[in-house]
Amino acid sequence: MSLIDWEDKELPLSTQARLLHLNRSSLYYQPRPPSAEEVALKHRIDEIFTQCPFYGYRRIAEQLHREGRSVNKKTVAKYMQEMGLMAIFPGPNLSKRAHQAAIFPYLLRNLKAEVPDHIWGVDITYIRLRAGWMFLVAVLDWYSRYIVSWELDQSLRQDFVLLAMHNALKHATPQICNCDQGSHFTSTSYINLLKEYEVRISMDGKGRALDNIFTECLWRTVKYEEVYVKDYDSPRTARRELSRYLRFYNEERLHQALDYQTPAERYFSGKRST
Repeated sequence: MSLIDWEDKELPLSTQARLLHLNRSSLYYQPRPPSAEEVALKHRIDEIFTQCPFYGYRRIAEQLHREGRSVNKKTVAKYMQEMGLMAIFPGPNLSKRAHQAAIFPYLLRNLKAEVPDHIWGVDITYIRLRAGWMFLVAVLDWYSRYIVSWELDQSLRQDFVLLAMHNALKHATPQICNCDQGSHFTSTSYINLLKEYEVRISMDGKGRALDNIFTECLWRTVKYEEVYVKDYDSPRTARRELSRYLRFYNEERLHQALDYQTPAERYFSGKRST
């Protein structure tokens, strides 16, 4: 909902802007849609990164060159920033840590999730659309691969990450929650939320995306089975189709690693036995 009333005859836009502490010129700004070339390049970067999450911007740029795409490393690095690929490429803006005190050690080395809500992982991934992109955040139970909560947004705002975690914590409380060192997860609001619920915070080592291996596997599954076989024509379509698929993933998709149970079966049967 907009805070500006464009039809108000009694309260001019200049007055509304002043009351809201906004620059009047910014009210008329219309963001320029990305070019078809930028969209195609970001989609291909996403495909390469999904297949090889250990690739940084230099190797992705080299792969693009091998495919005949003329793009320099700085552009690849910039696009990876904008796509939220912070764990592999710690860039100067989106990947900045909120502050050094917010960095927590990785707690999961040689530790196996034994019961539901023992360990959760949270992460963000890029979702491609026909003429743009969105971002998906998910909270995953490592014991069962059950998606406890997820949210979809057209930007990398902090709000959608906090909403996903709020909704997950309404459902249950994990002992440990693991994430990367990106700015969303080192922010004061995120850290304080987990501390409020007395959740121990674990963070991947810098540049070690595979420390969050189960969530990385989730992203590959979602993209290969859903996103890459669809051609979402709008954010509404993406939301509808991803909602359908993630419900299928939780409640119907059989997982070989779970002895051919669904994540929901594994998650809720485990909770009943504890």
